[in-house]
Amino acid sequence: MARRAARGALVAAAVSLAVRLAPLPVAAADTGGAPRRQAAVVLDLPRVLALADRNHPHVLAARAKLSQVRAQLDEAHYAPFSQFKLTGGVALAPTVRGNNIFSPNTDVSLTSSLGVAWRANIDGVVPLWTFGKITSLWDAAEANVRVNQASVEKERDAVRLDVRKAYFGLQLARDSRSLLTDVRTEMDKALRRLEEQVEREEGDPIELLKLQTFGAELEARGAEVEKYISVALAGLRFYTGVPELDIPDVPIRPPKHRLGHVSRYLTAARLYRPELAQARAGLDARSAQVRLARAQLFPDIGIGLQAGVSAAPEVADQLNPFTSDPGNYFHYGAALVLQWKLDLLPQSARIRFAEAQLEEMAATQRFAMGGVATEVETAYAEVVEAQKRLDAYTKAAKYGKRWLVMVQQGIDVGTMAEKDLIDPAKAYATNRFNQLNATMELDMAMSRLAKATGWDAIAPDGS
Repeated sequence: MARRAARGALVAAAVSLAVRLAPLPVAAADTGGAPRRQAAVVLDLPRVLALADRNHPHVLAARAKLSQVRAQLDEAHYAPFSQFKLTGGVALAPTVRGNNIFSPNTDVSLTSSLGVAWRANIDGVVPLWTFGKITSLWDAAEANVRVNQASVEKERDAVRLDVRKAYFGLQLARDSRSLLTDVRTEMDKALRRLEEQVEREEGDPIELLKLQTFGAELEARGAEVEKYISVALAGLRFYTGVPELDIPDVPIRPPKHRLGHVSRYLTAARLYRPELAQARAGLDARSAQVRLARAQLFPDIGIGLQAGVSAAPEVADQLNPFTSDPGNYFHYGAALVLQWKLDLLPQSARIRFAEAQLEEMAATQRFAMGGVATEVETAYAEVVEAQKRLDAYTKAAKYGKRWLVMVQQGIDVGTMAEKDLIDPAKAYATNRFNQLNATMELDMAMSRLAKATGWDAIAPDGS
C-alpha cells in the first residue's frame, strides 16, 4: 500500500510537470566536430517572466495585432480630411488658331503640326459637419485599440501562468531528486548491512530481496525525475528564447502573499482582469457603431475646393469668358457642399443591426463579469485547500522523519533489524514528496488566483 502511494505521488508529479509544456530541441552548432556546450544562463523567475513577455510568440502576435489597430486608428483620424484627388496628363495637340468666330484650321486631331499639351486638376472636400460620423468612427477605433491592449495583457497572463508551471515543476523535480538521493543513501547503508548478515547466515534473505526491490524502484523513480527536469527546462527555454537557460538551485517554497478575504480579489478582478477590460472596450465600440449608424441618416456638409490648370501652346487661348477653352485655362473655386444618401429604409435596418450587436455585447459583458467572479472564487477556494493540504503534509513529513530517525537509531544500537527501515523510509519519502508537491500546487493555485484577478503581484516569485 505504501509503495502504491509513493508511486501515485510520483505519477502526479509527472502529470503536473508535463501539462502544457511545449519543449523544443536545442540544436547544436555544426562546427565539424562534437558540439561544445555553452555555459548555462542562470535566471530567476522574474527575469524568466520578463524574457517570456518579450519573446513568446503569442505575446508577439498580440503586440503585432495591437500595432495594426493603432494604424487603423491613425487612418480614422486622417481619412476624413484627406478626401482630395489629383488628376493630370500630358498629350500631343494639333495647332489650332482663331476664335469662336473664325479659325483657319479644321477639327482634325492629327496633323503635321503638333505640340505638347498638359493638364492638372485637384478637387476635394473638407468636412464641416457630419452629425457625429467622424467622432463616432474615432470612438470605435479607440475602443478597438483598448480591446487589443487588453488582449496583449490576456496573452501575457496566460504565458506567465505556463512559465510559472514549468518553473515550479522544475523546482519540484530537483527537490524530488534530492529526496530520492537522501533516501537511497540510507537504504544503501541498510542494504549493505543486511547483505553482510545474509552472507553470515544471520539475516533473512526474504527481507534482503524486499530491500533490494525497494532500492530498484528508487532507481526507476530517479530516472523519471531526470526526464521531468529535462522537459521543464526545455519548456522554459522555449518560452524565453534562451537555449542554455537554467534556474537557481534553490528549493521550492510556498508563496509570500498572505491570503485575504475573497472580496478583495473580486474587487481586483473588476479592476485588473483583461477580459473585463476587453468587454468594457467592446461595449464602447458597439455603442460608437450605433451612433455612427444613426448619423448615416443625416447629410455631410463641407467646403468643396477645386483648382485646375491646362496649357496647350499650339492652341489659341480664348479670352472670351463665354467660350469654352479646354486647352488653356486656370480656374479655382470653393463652395459649401452637401452630400446626402437617401437610402433611409436600408439604413434603418443597419441601425437595428448595430443596436442588436450592442445588446449582444452587453450580454457578453454580464456573462464575463459573472464568469470572472466564479473563476476568482474557485481559484480562491483552491488556494485555501492547497494551504490546508500543505500544512497536513508538513506534519506528516515531520512525523515520518521522526519515525525514520528512531528506527535508524534502533538499528545502530542493535535493538531493531534493517528490515524495519523499509516502512518508515517509504512513509517519510511519500509524505515528504507530498509536502513538496503540495507546495508546488499551492504556488500554482496562487498563480491561478493572480491570473483570475489580473493582480500579478500576488503570484509567487520563486524565491
